[in-house]
Amino acid sequence: MSEEKSLNFLEEIVETDLKNGKYKSIITRFPPEPNGYLHIGHAKSICLNFGLAKDYGGRTNLRFDDTNPVTEDTEYVESIKEDINWLGFDWSNEFYASDYFDQLFIHAVTLINKGLAYVDDSSAEEIARLKGTPTEVGKDSTYRSRSIAENIVLFNEMKEGKYKDGEKVLRAKIDMSHTNMLMRDPIIYRIKHAHHHRTGDKWCIYPMYDFAHGQSDSIENITHSICTLEFIPHRELYDWLIYQLETFPSHQYEFARLNMTYTVMSKRKLLQLVNEEHVSGWDDPRMPTICGFRRKGYTPLSIRNFCEKIGVAKRENLIDLSLLEFCVREDLNETAKRVMVVLDPIKLIITNYEEGKTEELHSENGPDETMGSRALPFGRELWIEREDFMEEPAKKWFRLAPGAAVRLKSAYIVKCESFEKDDFGKIISIHCSYFPDSKSGNDTSGIAVKGTIHWVSVAHAKTAEVRLYDRLFQVENPSAEEGDFKEYINPNSLEIISQAFIEPSLEKAAKDDRFQFIRKGYFCLDKDATADKLVFNRTVTLKDAWGKMKI
Repeated sequence: MSEEKSLNFLEEIVETDLKNGKYKSIITRFPPEPNGYLHIGHAKSICLNFGLAKDYGGRTNLRFDDTNPVTEDTEYVESIKEDINWLGFDWSNEFYASDYFDQLFIHAVTLINKGLAYVDDSSAEEIARLKGTPTEVGKDSTYRSRSIAENIVLFNEMKEGKYKDGEKVLRAKIDMSHTNMLMRDPIIYRIKHAHHHRTGDKWCIYPMYDFAHGQSDSIENITHSICTLEFIPHRELYDWLIYQLETFPSHQYEFARLNMTYTVMSKRKLLQLVNEEHVSGWDDPRMPTICGFRRKGYTPLSIRNFCEKIGVAKRENLIDLSLLEFCVREDLNETAKRVMVVLDPIKLIITNYEEGKTEELHSENGPDETMGSRALPFGRELWIEREDFMEEPAKKWFRLAPGAAVRLKSAYIVKCESFEKDDFGKIISIHCSYFPDSKSGNDTSGIAVKGTIHWVSVAHAKTAEVRLYDRLFQVENPSAEEGDFKEYINPNSLEIISQAFIEPSLEKAAKDDRFQFIRKGYFCLDKDATADKLVFNRTVTLKDAWGKMKI
């Protein structure tokens, strides 16, 4: 009998709530702010929220936290929806915090009428100064004692656009000596004269995140509001607002966010990388964005498996990028079609093979015979990798060298007879003889060789640009290093091979195809590819080459 999977702390909470009858079914939500593209950290939250609902027969809402019209755009809304669908999830309802602006305004008025909110004319600097410090209590604003009637008038005038940005704010009236700084009369509404991507110019006051978030959860009857650890101090305000407004008692739970080596997760820092053109855009394959991983050739399954492997914790930790790379290798090893591509070519001439002759050989498409095989044209002249020949072979060298023999993948055994150099001493061609009775699948030669190398027929080869992507940063945790994080960008994070030779079958490569370039790594077709110019991106190497480099 197989061992049952252990539950994480959130699954334990959900099971207890359902067992005790607290809820008949659970409702979770994924609430991104549409002010940028989602990254791998969001993928963890997506898998968690949608996964919990799926496992326990509940449902998940997608709710856009669009309370800041200055930074938000429909471009980000569409990209977020595309990313969630690509990961394999669908939402029960699509909501926006802006759907609730009228209701949230009513909630704010309710707080004013209960004597629990007031309009403050203080500047942002004055409000911050009066809040005190964690070891020093705050001081009341001079506007804290305004009457309910005056606050109602002023708040309505704020709504009607009578005041400029920053001229007034609405604050909850809680406790200026509270040990939790966030409970010291937090701002719940501010003035912003800005066009909103959905409500247009209807509003010039907008709710703050802490006010909108909890009440949006309550409006939607969210049972388990799952946030990352930095929101622990916010939970007290979340609960206070629900209690005072007597709304549905949603509850907030916190888990550790995903931090990963050799990258940054801050939207602000990612935006810097894009704006300062350290990368080509949000979907640059070196970026930790979901669209970047998609363009790089990662699969939805590999990212879901990664999120499952790292689990759900209550303590922050730094996850090694190698684990994510392991997950995509594990997936692509089973599904990627095997093909032959030569990145650094040198010509191999088979001197005893008939000139002008073309032979059609066949090679397996993958490790599973159900993936079938493909035709490979073979001729007298072939491209092989320069690194597969050594003029003076090292010990235990099993590839080509003077007098040495190797098998050409899915073809024949060849033996190096001579080689030719140019005037600068660079080898430009290798001359070999082949053994006609050594054909793969029908070898009667009796010759044993230890090495096998890949090749592409010169007469039939097509060309492509190949982009070799590596880690964007040279240090494990660039955000923790001294100075500007951009100082640690890896100058070798992208190598472009402008003319690689590819086997003819790759001419038909499609956007969603995944390939293993034999002995080179896993690759996919880039969006820049055209019928006249194919472009391939390296998804990941066959092995963890980075770890070896560090050693």
